[in-house]
Amino acid sequence: MTPIVRDPRVDVLLAELASPVGRDDPYPRYREIRELAPLARAEDGAVVLTRYADGHALLRHPDFAHGTAAIAATIDADDQPALAALGTSMLLQDPPVHTRLRRAISSAFTARRVASLRPAVERLTADCLDAMPSHGNFVDNFAFPLPIGVIGELLGIPPEDRRQFQTLVRDWTLILDAFTPDVLDRANGAATEVRTYLAELADERRRLPADDLMSALVGLDGEAGLSPADKLSDDELLTMAGLLFSAGFETTTHLLGNSVVALDRNPEQRELFVGQPERIAEMTEELLRFDSPVQLTGRNAMADTELAGCPIAAGTRVIAYLGAGNHDPARFDDPDRLDLTRTGVAPLSFGGGIHFCLGAPLARLEAQIALPALYARYPDLTVDGPLERRNSLTLRGYLDIPVTTTS
Repeated sequence: MTPIVRDPRVDVLLAELASPVGRDDPYPRYREIRELAPLARAEDGAVVLTRYADGHALLRHPDFAHGTAAIAATIDADDQPALAALGTSMLLQDPPVHTRLRRAISSAFTARRVASLRPAVERLTADCLDAMPSHGNFVDNFAFPLPIGVIGELLGIPPEDRRQFQTLVRDWTLILDAFTPDVLDRANGAATEVRTYLAELADERRRLPADDLMSALVGLDGEAGLSPADKLSDDELLTMAGLLFSAGFETTTHLLGNSVVALDRNPEQRELFVGQPERIAEMTEELLRFDSPVQLTGRNAMADTELAGCPIAAGTRVIAYLGAGNHDPARFDDPDRLDLTRTGVAPLSFGGGIHFCLGAPLARLEAQIALPALYARYPDLTVDGPLERRNSLTLRGYLDIPVTTTS
Protein backbone atom coordinates (compact mmCIF):
# COMPACT_ATOMS: atom_id res chain seq x y z
CA MET A 1 0.00 0.00 0.00
CA THR A 2 1.23 3.49 -0.86
CA PRO A 3 0.36 6.03 1.85
CA ILE A 4 -1.03 9.45 1.04
CA VAL A 5 1.60 11.92 2.24
CA ARG A 6 0.93 15.47 3.34
CA ASP A 7 4.13 17.43 2.73
CA PRO A 8 4.29 21.26 2.59
CA ARG A 9 7.08 20.97 0.05
CA VAL A 10 4.56 19.49 -2.38
CA ASP A 11 2.38 22.59 -1.96
CA VAL A 12 5.32 24.76 -2.98
CA LEU A 13 5.88 22.67 -6.10
CA LEU A 14 2.18 22.70 -7.00
CA ALA A 15 2.18 26.49 -6.65
CA GLU A 16 5.19 26.65 -8.95
CA LEU A 17 3.33 24.56 -11.53
CA ALA A 18 0.63 27.23 -11.54
CA SER A 19 3.23 29.94 -12.29
CA PRO A 20 4.69 30.85 -15.69
CA VAL A 21 8.08 29.38 -14.72
CA GLY A 22 6.57 26.08 -13.64
CA ARG A 23 4.34 25.87 -16.68
CA ASP A 24 7.31 26.48 -18.94
CA ASP A 25 9.07 23.36 -17.63
CA PRO A 26 6.86 21.27 -15.34
CA TYR A 27 8.77 17.99 -15.61
CA PRO A 28 11.45 18.58 -12.93
CA ARG A 29 8.67 19.58 -10.52
CA TYR A 30 6.66 16.48 -11.36
CA ARG A 31 9.75 14.43 -10.56
CA GLU A 32 10.25 16.16 -7.22
CA ILE A 33 6.62 15.64 -6.23
CA ARG A 34 6.81 11.95 -7.16
CA GLU A 35 9.99 11.51 -5.11
CA LEU A 36 8.50 13.31 -2.10
CA ALA A 37 5.09 11.64 -2.21
CA PRO A 38 3.89 9.30 -4.99
CA LEU A 39 0.41 9.87 -3.53
CA ALA A 40 0.36 13.43 -2.20
CA ARG A 41 -2.32 15.28 -0.25
CA ALA A 42 -2.50 18.87 -1.47
CA GLU A 43 -3.32 21.79 0.79
CA ASP A 44 -6.92 21.84 -0.47
CA GLY A 45 -7.39 18.14 0.35
CA ALA A 46 -7.05 16.82 -3.20
CA VAL A 47 -4.94 13.73 -3.84
CA VAL A 48 -2.21 14.26 -6.44
CA LEU A 49 -0.97 11.42 -8.65
CA THR A 50 2.34 11.53 -10.53
CA ARG A 51 2.97 7.84 -11.29
CA TYR A 52 1.97 6.22 -14.57
CA ALA A 53 0.27 3.21 -12.98
CA ASP A 54 -1.83 5.35 -10.64
CA GLY A 55 -2.96 7.68 -13.43
CA HIS A 56 -3.78 4.71 -15.65
CA ALA A 57 -5.82 3.13 -12.85
CA LEU A 58 -7.71 6.33 -12.02
CA LEU A 59 -8.81 6.86 -15.61
CA ARG A 60 -10.41 3.39 -15.63
CA HIS A 61 -11.63 3.08 -12.03
CA PRO A 62 -15.44 2.69 -11.80
CA ASP A 63 -15.61 4.48 -8.43
CA PHE A 64 -14.19 7.73 -9.80
CA ALA A 65 -16.15 10.11 -11.99
CA HIS A 66 -16.39 13.79 -12.82
CA GLY A 67 -19.42 14.25 -10.57
CA THR A 68 -20.23 17.63 -12.10
CA ALA A 69 -23.85 17.05 -13.14
CA ALA A 70 -25.33 18.68 -10.03
CA ILE A 71 -23.01 21.67 -10.36
CA ALA A 72 -23.70 22.05 -14.07
CA ALA A 73 -27.44 22.05 -13.39
CA THR A 74 -27.07 25.18 -11.25
CA ILE A 75 -25.24 27.21 -13.92
CA ASP A 76 -27.36 29.75 -15.75
CA ALA A 77 -26.52 29.28 -19.42
CA ASP A 78 -27.49 32.89 -20.17
CA ASP A 79 -25.11 34.31 -17.53
CA GLN A 80 -22.22 31.83 -17.91
CA PRO A 81 -22.43 30.23 -21.37
CA ALA A 82 -18.80 29.06 -21.30
CA LEU A 83 -19.21 27.21 -18.00
CA ALA A 84 -22.60 25.87 -19.00
CA ALA A 85 -21.29 24.50 -22.28
CA LEU A 86 -18.29 22.88 -20.62
CA GLY A 87 -20.25 21.51 -17.66
CA THR A 88 -22.95 19.91 -19.80
CA SER A 89 -20.57 18.56 -22.44
CA MET A 90 -19.71 14.89 -22.82
CA LEU A 91 -16.24 15.79 -21.54
CA LEU A 92 -17.50 16.24 -17.96
CA GLN A 93 -20.59 14.04 -17.92
CA ASP A 94 -20.85 10.65 -16.21
CA PRO A 95 -23.03 7.63 -17.02
CA PRO A 96 -25.82 7.29 -17.89
CA VAL A 97 -25.81 10.72 -19.59
CA HIS A 98 -22.25 10.28 -20.85
CA THR A 99 -23.12 6.82 -22.19
CA ARG A 100 -26.02 8.21 -24.21
CA LEU A 101 -24.03 11.17 -25.58
CA ARG A 102 -21.03 9.01 -26.44
CA ARG A 103 -23.24 6.48 -28.19
CA ALA A 104 -24.85 9.24 -30.24
CA ILE A 105 -21.64 10.89 -31.40
CA SER A 106 -19.92 7.54 -31.99
CA SER A 107 -22.67 6.61 -34.43
CA ALA A 108 -21.79 9.68 -36.51
CA PHE A 109 -18.06 10.12 -35.84
CA THR A 110 -17.06 6.68 -37.10
CA ALA A 111 -13.71 5.13 -37.96
CA ARG A 112 -14.82 5.19 -41.60
CA ARG A 113 -15.46 8.94 -41.41
CA VAL A 114 -12.03 9.54 -39.87
CA ALA A 115 -10.32 7.37 -42.48
CA SER A 116 -12.16 9.22 -45.24
CA LEU A 117 -10.45 12.43 -44.12
CA ARG A 118 -6.99 11.19 -45.17
CA PRO A 119 -7.12 12.85 -48.63
CA ALA A 120 -8.27 16.11 -47.02
CA VAL A 121 -5.45 15.96 -44.45
CA GLU A 122 -2.92 15.34 -47.23
CA ARG A 123 -4.32 18.18 -49.35
CA LEU A 124 -4.48 20.64 -46.47
CA THR A 125 -0.94 19.68 -45.40
CA ALA A 126 0.33 20.39 -48.91
CA ASP A 127 -1.52 23.72 -48.96
CA CYS A 128 0.05 24.77 -45.66
CA LEU A 129 3.51 23.73 -46.84
CA ASP A 130 3.11 25.64 -50.10
CA ALA A 131 2.14 28.78 -48.18
CA MET A 132 4.84 28.62 -45.48
CA PRO A 133 7.16 31.65 -45.58
CA SER A 134 10.92 31.32 -45.24
CA HIS A 135 10.65 32.76 -41.75
CA GLY A 136 7.56 32.95 -39.59
CA ASN A 137 5.43 31.60 -36.77
CA PHE A 138 5.00 27.84 -37.20
CA VAL A 139 1.79 27.91 -35.15
CA ASP A 140 0.10 30.51 -37.35
CA ASN A 141 1.43 29.10 -40.61
CA PHE A 142 1.06 25.36 -40.05
CA ALA A 143 0.16 23.99 -36.61
CA PHE A 144 -3.09 25.97 -36.43
CA PRO A 145 -4.38 26.14 -40.03
CA LEU A 146 -3.93 22.40 -40.66
CA PRO A 147 -6.09 21.04 -37.79
CA ILE A 148 -8.58 23.89 -38.08
CA GLY A 149 -8.89 23.01 -41.74
CA VAL A 150 -9.39 19.33 -40.94
CA ILE A 151 -12.03 19.91 -38.29
CA GLY A 152 -13.64 22.44 -40.62
CA GLU A 153 -13.81 19.77 -43.32
CA LEU A 154 -15.21 17.30 -40.79
CA LEU A 155 -17.98 19.57 -39.54
CA GLY A 156 -18.62 21.29 -42.85
CA ILE A 157 -17.43 24.79 -41.92
CA PRO A 158 -16.50 26.85 -45.02
CA PRO A 159 -12.77 27.66 -45.32
CA GLU A 160 -13.35 31.42 -45.12
CA ASP A 161 -15.02 31.05 -41.70
CA ARG A 162 -12.40 28.90 -39.96
CA ARG A 163 -9.63 31.28 -38.88
CA GLN A 164 -11.85 33.25 -36.49
CA PHE A 165 -12.10 30.16 -34.28
CA GLN A 166 -8.43 30.22 -33.25
CA THR A 167 -8.92 33.13 -30.85
CA LEU A 168 -12.48 32.14 -29.92
CA VAL A 169 -11.62 28.61 -28.84
CA ARG A 170 -8.43 29.72 -27.08
CA ASP A 171 -10.40 32.31 -25.08
CA TRP A 172 -13.08 29.75 -24.27
CA THR A 173 -10.63 27.11 -23.01
CA LEU A 174 -8.90 29.57 -20.66
CA ILE A 175 -11.45 28.50 -18.04
CA LEU A 176 -9.68 25.15 -17.79
CA ASP A 177 -6.99 26.95 -15.78
CA ALA A 178 -8.54 30.07 -14.23
CA PHE A 179 -11.83 31.65 -13.22
CA THR A 180 -10.90 35.30 -12.93
CA PRO A 181 -13.56 37.84 -14.02
CA ASP A 182 -11.52 38.75 -17.10
CA VAL A 183 -11.11 35.11 -18.12
CA LEU A 184 -14.82 34.42 -17.61
CA ASP A 185 -15.81 37.46 -19.64
CA ARG A 186 -13.59 36.43 -22.53
CA ALA A 187 -14.67 32.79 -22.32
CA ASN A 188 -18.37 33.66 -22.17
CA GLY A 189 -18.11 35.98 -25.16
CA ALA A 190 -16.20 33.37 -27.15
CA ALA A 191 -18.60 30.55 -26.24
CA THR A 192 -21.56 32.67 -27.30
CA GLU A 193 -20.01 33.45 -30.69
CA VAL A 194 -19.09 29.83 -31.33
CA ARG A 195 -22.52 28.58 -30.34
CA THR A 196 -24.29 31.18 -32.48
CA TYR A 197 -22.23 30.24 -35.51
CA LEU A 198 -22.79 26.51 -35.02
CA ALA A 199 -26.54 27.03 -34.52
CA GLU A 200 -26.73 28.79 -37.88
CA LEU A 201 -24.70 26.02 -39.50
CA ALA A 202 -26.96 23.36 -37.98
CA ASP A 203 -30.06 25.13 -39.30
CA GLU A 204 -28.50 25.29 -42.75
CA ARG A 205 -27.67 21.56 -42.68
CA ARG A 206 -31.25 20.72 -41.71
CA ARG A 207 -32.38 22.50 -44.85
CA LEU A 208 -29.55 21.34 -47.10
CA PRO A 209 -27.73 18.24 -45.76
CA ALA A 210 -24.18 17.64 -46.93
CA ASP A 211 -21.59 14.89 -46.48
CA ASP A 212 -20.22 16.24 -43.21
CA LEU A 213 -20.44 15.55 -39.50
CA MET A 214 -22.82 18.43 -38.75
CA SER A 215 -25.32 16.95 -41.21
CA ALA A 216 -24.90 13.58 -39.53
CA LEU A 217 -25.47 15.10 -36.09
CA VAL A 218 -28.64 16.96 -37.01
CA GLY A 219 -29.94 13.83 -38.73
CA LEU A 220 -29.30 11.35 -35.94
CA ASP A 221 -32.28 9.06 -35.50
CA GLY A 222 -33.24 5.42 -35.39
CA GLU A 223 -31.56 4.81 -38.74
CA ALA A 224 -28.21 5.41 -37.03
CA GLY A 225 -28.93 2.60 -34.60
CA LEU A 226 -30.17 4.96 -31.88
CA SER A 227 -33.43 4.89 -30.01
CA PRO A 228 -35.54 8.09 -29.98
CA ALA A 229 -34.37 8.67 -26.40
CA ASP A 230 -30.75 8.77 -27.59
CA LYS A 231 -31.29 11.50 -30.16
CA LEU A 232 -29.47 14.72 -29.32
CA SER A 233 -31.52 17.71 -28.24
CA ASP A 234 -30.77 21.03 -29.92
CA ASP A 235 -28.74 22.17 -26.90
CA GLU A 236 -26.83 18.89 -26.76
CA LEU A 237 -26.11 19.03 -30.48
CA LEU A 238 -24.62 22.51 -30.26
CA THR A 239 -22.63 21.61 -27.15
CA MET A 240 -21.33 18.48 -28.86
CA ALA A 241 -20.37 20.37 -32.02
CA GLY A 242 -18.61 23.03 -29.94
CA LEU A 243 -16.70 20.39 -28.01
CA LEU A 244 -15.66 18.61 -31.19
CA PHE A 245 -14.53 21.86 -32.74
CA SER A 246 -12.46 23.05 -29.77
CA ALA A 247 -11.00 19.65 -28.92
CA GLY A 248 -10.58 18.89 -32.60
CA PHE A 249 -7.87 21.44 -33.25
CA GLU A 250 -6.52 22.84 -29.99
CA THR A 251 -4.73 19.69 -28.82
CA THR A 252 -3.59 18.78 -32.34
CA THR A 253 -2.13 22.25 -32.80
CA HIS A 254 -0.14 21.73 -29.61
CA LEU A 255 0.91 18.21 -30.62
CA LEU A 256 2.37 19.53 -33.87
CA GLY A 257 4.07 22.50 -32.21
CA ASN A 258 5.46 20.54 -29.27
CA SER A 259 6.80 17.90 -31.68
CA VAL A 260 8.64 20.43 -33.84
CA VAL A 261 10.25 22.01 -30.77
CA ALA A 262 11.21 18.60 -29.33
CA LEU A 263 12.76 17.43 -32.60
CA ASP A 264 14.63 20.71 -33.02
CA ARG A 265 16.13 20.33 -29.53
CA ASN A 266 17.07 16.68 -30.18
CA PRO A 267 18.73 16.65 -33.62
CA GLU A 268 19.82 13.01 -33.38
CA GLN A 269 16.20 12.02 -32.81
CA ARG A 270 15.12 14.22 -35.69
CA GLU A 271 17.46 12.24 -37.94
CA LEU A 272 15.75 9.04 -36.80
CA PHE A 273 12.34 10.60 -37.40
CA VAL A 274 13.19 11.66 -40.93
CA GLY A 275 14.97 8.40 -41.75
CA GLN A 276 12.33 5.91 -40.58
CA PRO A 277 8.97 6.89 -42.08
CA GLU A 278 7.75 3.30 -41.71
CA ARG A 279 7.81 3.78 -37.90
CA ILE A 280 5.82 7.02 -37.88
CA ALA A 281 3.00 5.56 -35.74
CA GLU A 282 5.35 4.47 -32.95
CA MET A 283 7.37 7.68 -33.12
CA THR A 284 4.21 9.78 -32.85
CA GLU A 285 3.36 7.98 -29.59
CA GLU A 286 6.78 8.89 -28.20
CA LEU A 287 6.28 12.54 -29.17
CA LEU A 288 2.90 12.44 -27.42
CA ARG A 289 4.55 11.00 -24.32
CA PHE A 290 7.50 13.33 -24.26
CA ASP A 291 5.55 16.60 -24.19
CA SER A 292 1.84 15.89 -23.94
CA PRO A 293 -0.64 18.54 -25.16
CA VAL A 294 -2.87 17.63 -22.20
CA GLN A 295 -1.05 17.57 -18.87
CA LEU A 296 -3.65 16.81 -16.23
CA THR A 297 -7.16 15.62 -15.51
CA GLY A 298 -9.26 15.15 -12.39
CA ARG A 299 -11.89 12.83 -10.97
CA ASN A 300 -13.99 12.69 -7.81
CA ALA A 301 -14.42 9.62 -5.62
CA MET A 302 -18.12 8.80 -5.84
CA ALA A 303 -17.94 6.34 -2.92
CA ASP A 304 -15.47 5.20 -0.30
CA THR A 305 -12.93 3.27 -2.34
CA GLU A 306 -9.20 2.74 -2.78
CA LEU A 307 -6.49 3.53 -5.26
CA ALA A 308 -3.00 2.01 -5.27
CA GLY A 309 -4.14 0.05 -2.22
CA CYS A 310 -4.82 3.26 -0.31
CA PRO A 311 -8.28 4.18 1.06
CA ILE A 312 -9.90 7.16 -0.63
CA ALA A 313 -12.93 8.75 1.03
CA ALA A 314 -16.07 9.57 -0.97
CA GLY A 315 -15.98 13.13 -2.26
CA THR A 316 -12.18 13.30 -2.52
CA ARG A 317 -10.84 15.11 -5.55
CA VAL A 318 -8.02 13.22 -7.30
CA ILE A 319 -5.77 14.94 -9.83
CA ALA A 320 -3.71 12.85 -12.25
CA TYR A 321 -0.80 14.71 -13.77
CA LEU A 322 -0.69 12.92 -17.11
CA GLY A 323 2.56 14.61 -18.08
CA ALA A 324 4.13 13.31 -14.87
CA GLY A 325 2.91 9.78 -15.52
CA ASN A 326 4.38 9.97 -19.01
CA HIS A 327 7.75 10.72 -17.38
CA ASP A 328 7.58 8.04 -14.68
CA PRO A 329 10.89 6.11 -14.54
CA ALA A 330 9.02 3.06 -13.25
CA ARG A 331 7.29 2.86 -16.63
CA PHE A 332 9.83 4.43 -19.03
CA ASP A 333 13.61 4.09 -19.03
CA ASP A 334 15.32 7.47 -18.94
CA PRO A 335 11.90 9.17 -19.21
CA ASP A 336 13.15 12.73 -19.65
CA ARG A 337 14.91 11.77 -22.88
CA LEU A 338 13.12 11.82 -26.23
CA ASP A 339 13.72 8.31 -27.61
CA LEU A 340 12.00 7.55 -30.89
CA THR A 341 13.17 3.94 -30.75
CA ARG A 342 10.77 3.20 -27.87
CA THR A 343 8.04 0.68 -28.54
CA GLY A 344 4.80 -0.01 -26.70
CA VAL A 345 4.73 3.54 -25.34
CA ALA A 346 0.97 3.88 -24.63
CA PRO A 347 1.09 7.43 -23.19
CA LEU A 348 -1.63 8.77 -20.91
CA SER A 349 -2.03 11.79 -23.18
CA PHE A 350 -5.47 10.89 -24.56
CA GLY A 351 -6.88 9.78 -21.21
CA GLY A 352 -8.47 6.39 -20.78
CA GLY A 353 -11.54 4.39 -19.90
CA ILE A 354 -14.95 5.69 -20.92
CA HIS A 355 -13.52 9.19 -21.37
CA PHE A 356 -10.74 8.16 -23.76
CA CYS A 357 -10.44 10.99 -26.29
CA LEU A 358 -12.89 10.41 -29.12
CA GLY A 359 -10.71 12.43 -31.48
CA ALA A 360 -7.47 10.52 -30.78
CA PRO A 361 -7.52 8.61 -34.10
CA LEU A 362 -7.94 11.88 -36.02
CA ALA A 363 -5.16 13.65 -34.10
CA ARG A 364 -2.84 10.71 -34.74
CA LEU A 365 -3.75 10.66 -38.42
CA GLU A 366 -2.96 14.35 -38.78
CA ALA A 367 0.40 14.10 -37.01
CA GLN A 368 1.42 10.97 -38.90
CA ILE A 369 0.73 12.65 -42.24
CA ALA A 370 1.77 16.23 -41.48
CA LEU A 371 5.07 15.85 -39.64
CA PRO A 372 6.82 13.60 -42.20
CA ALA A 373 5.56 15.82 -45.02
CA LEU A 374 6.87 18.90 -43.20
CA TYR A 375 10.41 17.56 -42.92
CA ALA A 376 10.35 16.07 -46.41
CA ARG A 377 9.57 19.52 -47.81
CA TYR A 378 11.77 21.48 -45.42
CA PRO A 379 14.57 19.19 -44.17
CA ASP A 380 16.47 22.17 -42.74
CA LEU A 381 13.53 23.64 -40.83
CA THR A 382 14.91 25.24 -37.66
CA VAL A 383 13.38 26.87 -34.62
CA ASP A 384 14.93 30.32 -34.76
CA GLY A 385 13.98 32.77 -32.02
CA PRO A 386 12.31 33.02 -28.62
CA LEU A 387 9.27 30.82 -28.05
CA GLU A 388 6.01 32.14 -26.65
CA ARG A 389 4.20 29.49 -24.61
CA ARG A 390 0.49 29.38 -23.95
CA ASN A 391 -0.16 30.41 -20.34
CA SER A 392 -1.74 27.12 -19.35
CA LEU A 393 -0.71 23.89 -17.70
CA THR A 394 -3.78 21.83 -18.56
CA LEU A 395 -3.27 22.48 -22.29
CA ARG A 396 0.46 22.62 -22.99
CA GLY A 397 1.61 24.27 -26.18
CA TYR A 398 2.94 27.38 -27.87
CA LEU A 399 1.47 30.55 -29.32
CA ASP A 400 4.61 31.45 -31.29
CA ILE A 401 7.29 29.12 -32.64
CA PRO A 402 9.54 31.15 -34.96
CA VAL A 403 11.01 28.86 -37.63
CA THR A 404 13.11 29.30 -40.73
CA THR A 405 13.08 27.11 -43.83
CA THR A 406 15.99 27.09 -46.21
CA SER A 407 14.61 24.66 -48.79
